[in-house]
Amino acid sequence: MVGVLHTWTRHLRYHPHVHGIVTGGGRSADGQWRRCRPDFLVPVKPLSVMFRAKVRDHLKKTDLFPLVSDQVWKKDWVVHGEPVGTGQHALRYLAPYIFRVAISHNRILKLDKGQVTFQYKESATDQVNTGTVTAEEFLRRFLQHGLPDRFVKVRYYRLLSPSHRDWLNQARERLGARRIESLTTGKGPQVKEPVEAGQAPGCPTGGGLLTRVASLRPKGRSPP
Repeated sequence: MVGVLHTWTRHLRYHPHVHGIVTGGGRSADGQWRRCRPDFLVPVKPLSVMFRAKVRDHLKKTDLFPLVSDQVWKKDWVVHGEPVGTGQHALRYLAPYIFRVAISHNRILKLDKGQVTFQYKESATDQVNTGTVTAEEFLRRFLQHGLPDRFVKVRYYRLLSPSHRDWLNQARERLGARRIESLTTGKGPQVKEPVEAGQAPGCPTGGGLLTRVASLRPKGRSPP
């Protein structure tokens, strides 16, 4: 599964949700590939209840849980699923969201007397409309979509996880697709000769001298 976090509507309102691309089948315990039905994967209504419970249980382990209204856990959560063929269409749809911000420059039409007018498209009709809000309200809507430091917007799970590349290759072999070779070997560059004190280190490939530009601050593990 590939999960992509998306937090905004076309009006810039706060609407956190996750887009997921799930394989149409899975790997059995004996390594065989089991296909799902062409038009069905899992029942979405029970899945919505499970998803809400999982989010609540994990959030209870953090300091953020008391900040969430009790009404959130009483409402019906929406889980929608539909077959998308090979998934290429879904990937093309989601790809821009990975790098896109909540609103692009060309959608902001004007700033006049403290009022911001922007353009948006109605999802139901594809009709282009405009909206006008105060500059303060516009900034409030925009800033609430900024992700925390070290927060990962895209996650890969199980079969598509980099740590399970062998599972993915086994599945591809069962489906008659080519094998994917990892570009990393897990081995760092080999130093041909020890660096003497006071001597600048050299590039192990080109042989040129390496110059220290800056020290990067170490980062901890990304949040789950």
